[in-house]
Amino acid sequence: MKRLHRAILVIAYLAGAAQPAAAQSWPTRPLRAIVPVNAGSSTDIVPRVVFEQLGMQLGQAVVVENRAGAGGTIGVAQVARALPDGYTLLAHGSAHTIAPALYPNLSYDPVRDFVAVVPLGVTPSVLVVAPSKRYRTVADLVADAKARPGALNFSSVGIGSATHLSAERFRLSADITAVHVPFKGGAEAMSEAMAGRVDFFFGPIALVLPQIREGKLVALAVNGSRRAPVLPDVPTLNEAGVANAEYPIWFGVFVPARTPSEVVDRLNRETLQALQSPKVRESLLSLGVEPMPMTPAQFEAYVRKEVEINAALVQATGLKPE
Repeated sequence: MKRLHRAILVIAYLAGAAQPAAAQSWPTRPLRAIVPVNAGSSTDIVPRVVFEQLGMQLGQAVVVENRAGAGGTIGVAQVARALPDGYTLLAHGSAHTIAPALYPNLSYDPVRDFVAVVPLGVTPSVLVVAPSKRYRTVADLVADAKARPGALNFSSVGIGSATHLSAERFRLSADITAVHVPFKGGAEAMSEAMAGRVDFFFGPIALVLPQIREGKLVALAVNGSRRAPVLPDVPTLNEAGVANAEYPIWFGVFVPARTPSEVVDRLNRETLQALQSPKVRESLLSLGVEPMPMTPAQFEAYVRKEVEINAALVQATGLKPE
């Protein structure tokens, strides 16, 4: 029995010692990053910018795979089931913390089944309208909505998306009613706003900035806590007279729960270093994405809070999934 006990202790010791050693040598092969949305959206573009630099630092490529469907939950569930070895990453955005409120029967928990590794940045959405609408301020839009209750509508990239909840938070804060018109992608939602077939749209800066600069859309406000560097003349919603309407979009990296802490910490450090690369910083700033540096513990606390905030917002609006 004593020999058996000693053998168990030796095995336990070796197993414990092997984990840091394995983490120290990580990675020894390419990493796979699942993006649970279609290619071309901000949630897809931002990680690709960062992962190119990250791959060079790690000496292993970070291969991005798009796994869209069911509001992003298909791709997220795939990562939740992956081995917790640091070779499968989830690159997602604000929608990661919206899903629990919309889909009560999820096969995963966005907090319990993942480790929040590092944010990639944050960007406000822009409240835009067609020039033909003749709204030149947020006050103009709010006044028209109040004068014609329920007559206005707004587009989004789908029920429960960040673009949808941006508009819902604005609507609640401004105390107006408007009809939601969901589309399958940002380009279509934006095009309908440009054509004037919908009255307003909260679009990610990366999507709507070219049209704003070309005069095809009018930017009324951004929904961040401060003005966007790429749109310095556009006020925040708070400055425009609508308080408590902030709803910026953030992006981040997650790994399956039980991934070794040494791997998580190194991935956090390497990603933060990649974000400091002049090329990456310039690319992200051109997309309206600003730094949001956090440790894994800070990011996890942030994600937990976001889950609570979005649950309250979904309940207040009575949203249901498609």
